[in-house]
Amino acid sequence: MMSAFGWAALALLFGYLALFFWGSAVAAQAAGRPVWLFARATGRDRLAAFGFRAAFALAFFGPLLWLALPMLHKVDPFWTEGKAPILGMIGIFIAGLGAMVAFAAQMSMGTSWRVGVVTGQTGSLVSGGLYQFSRNPTFVGQFALLTGVALAVPAVPTILAAILFLWSATTQIRSEEGALREALGPDYDRYAASVPRWIGFHAKETS
Repeated sequence: MMSAFGWAALALLFGYLALFFWGSAVAAQAAGRPVWLFARATGRDRLAAFGFRAAFALAFFGPLLWLALPMLHKVDPFWTEGKAPILGMIGIFIAGLGAMVAFAAQMSMGTSWRVGVVTGQTGSLVSGGLYQFSRNPTFVGQFALLTGVALAVPAVPTILAAILFLWSATTQIRSEEGALREALGPDYDRYAASVPRWIGFHAKETS
């Protein structure tokens, strides 16, 4: 059994993904070039690209598989059988806020939007709007979305999805920062010095 909050969280996740793909298509059309760079990733970045896909797949399809095969959720120590409405309510709020932040940050990137990182294809620096408070507000929002889903539908796959996403985002961010420093030089250094990598605190910078 899954609560109404759980179903709402999955619907919210599906809706966000639909908007994400739509926004990426709009950005690609406006820029006149592909924005999906995952296929060109190598090394750890290739693993991160796989991790992003796996994280969202686990978050959405994991609970559905658990429902289809009760033997799985019966042995899942996190599954609540839909009996944690307060947790579900909190999860929906966090997931909804995260989805809004992630999509707003994505759209504000305009033609600089990329899915993945390739040296020499970084686009121009975006530092306004949500990017005044975080250098990676899309990732912050997506992580909040997946965390909210994990709270609304507590299960091994949804919790693993949030953890896997965080590792993938951290890995890609390191590569993006190197590519941006190479492309933008002092402009990016000044931006990085004034805006935190995530939000609310300044991470130690590494080149």
